[in-house]
Formats: sequence, C-alpha cells, structure tokens
Amino acid sequence: MAHKQHTDALAAAMAETARLVEAQLDALLPVPETAEAKLIEAMRYGVLNGGKRLRAFLVMEVASLFAVNKTCAARVAAAVEMLHAYSLVHDDLPAMDDDDLRRGQPSCHKKYDEATAILAGDALQTRAFEVLAEPDTHDDAEARCELVLALAAASGMRGMVGGQMIDMESEGKQLTGAEITRLQALKTGRLIQFAAEAGAILGRASSAQRHFIAAYGRELGGAFQIYDDVLDEIADAATLGKTAGKDLAQGKATMVSILGLERAKAQAELMAEQAAGHLESFGEKADLLKALARFTVSRKS
Repeated sequence: MAHKQHTDALAAAMAETARLVEAQLDALLPVPETAEAKLIEAMRYGVLNGGKRLRAFLVMEVASLFAVNKTCAARVAAAVEMLHAYSLVHDDLPAMDDDDLRRGQPSCHKKYDEATAILAGDALQTRAFEVLAEPDTHDDAEARCELVLALAAASGMRGMVGGQMIDMESEGKQLTGAEITRLQALKTGRLIQFAAEAGAILGRASSAQRHFIAAYGRELGGAFQIYDDVLDEIADAATLGKTAGKDLAQGKATMVSILGLERAKAQAELMAEQAAGHLESFGEKADLLKALARFTVSRKS
C-alpha cells in the first residue's frame, strides 16, 4: 500500500473506531431519571465531546491483531477513554491547569460548575474500572484482573497522576531533557502504552508479542507528547481546540524549550519510526498501527 492509501485507510479506520466506541460510551453511561442525573450528564459531556480517540483506536487495532471480539475490545477502549476524559476534566480545573477550553468547547467546570466537574471526573474514573471488571469485557477473569491492574498502574501515583504532580511542581523550574522525558512518560505515555497493551491482554498474546506491543506503545507515547509540545508552539487555538502557547506562558519546560523546534520535531519523528519498527514481526496486519505512528508526528491538532 502506498503512503497516501495508508493515510486514507487510517483516517477511515479511526473514524469507524470513534463511532463504535462512542456508541459503547453512550450505552455504558445511560442518564437515569433519578436525582444524580446531572452527574451522568456531566460525565457524558466530559467523554462524548469528540477528540481523536487515539487511545481507543490503539486498543481496538492491537486487539484486532489477535482476532479479539470487537464488542469486547470496544468496551475496553471505552474504559480507557473514560479514564482519559476524567484526567482532562480534572486537569482543566482552576486548581490545576485552569483552562476554560477543551476540544473547542467550554471545559466541564465551565459548562456545569467546579464541584460537578470534580465529581464527574471521580465517577468517570471508577466507571472505567467497573467496565474492565465486568464479565462482558472478557470471559477469562484473569484477563479482566490483568486489565484492571495494568490500568491502575498506568494511571496512578507511578503513572499519569504522578506525572501531573511532577508537572505542577516543575512550573518555573529548569528541567533537564531526562526529567522532561520522565514527566511526559508518566503523565501521558503510560496511558498510551496501556491502551496498546490492553489489546494484547485481551488477545492473550504471548510474552514476546506483549513485549513488542509495549515497546511500540512506549515509543508512540513519547513521540505523541513531544509533538504535542511542537504543536503548542506552532498551532493556533482554533486548530488545536484548546488554548495555544500555554506551556510557554506558564514557564513550563518542554522538549521544544530544551532542544528547539526543529530538533524536537526530529526527535518525535525518530521515536515514531522506532515505534513502527517494533511491529515488524506482525507483518501487514500492523500496517494501520505503523501509519498511526506516522500520523502522530504529522497531525494538526
């Protein structure tokens, strides 16, 4: 397949994944007639507001390498999107990044209020684990336990939440390249890596296959975050759908501030190339995942 065909096929596959996963999210978050309806509405607002669904696509596409049932994979993809959405809802709060804009729409706390946004994030996080633990997600209880454990590790104190703490602590400080790499690996990379590994856990992949998928996810996560820093520097808010130039304004150290724009971009491209290289043993079946690595460092938002 030519490069253009790969790009077109990837766009179509990502759109189809978004459709499937959003239908699953809709089904997993029904609005009740009872007094807590506002909470579920805010949860839905936080998670059903578009986005690339990159993490969802990773779950679904890796799962397809191992012929996993699509509905099972879509449930796990939905759980990852809920966890990701909770982190964004909380990130935007005045006590954290204080951002009024998310994906071109008012942030959850702007649409509702701060208390509701906090509770919606809390409930999105717990619903994610509930979905992973439900028998409909996989008929093997061991696989479900592995998913819960791996997501908890990726999103907790040694993962995403730990990364957010380091990020807040480092404002106005001069970090080294190694420190920024670790910050980004925890804050963003670990969840992206989990999304890839989740497909392999669902497919009961061999340890060798799991190793390659994890390495792919790790490099992809690194490339994604460095390129995010590049976009923060070069894109405008209308294209990004969120406030542009925020890192610079807040005095946050990024790979762009350390390496400069061109070298940071080259570093992201190298990591994307390495990510694709980890999938060689899967042959043509992994073409879309390789195309995703290229997309990660050529996107506009």
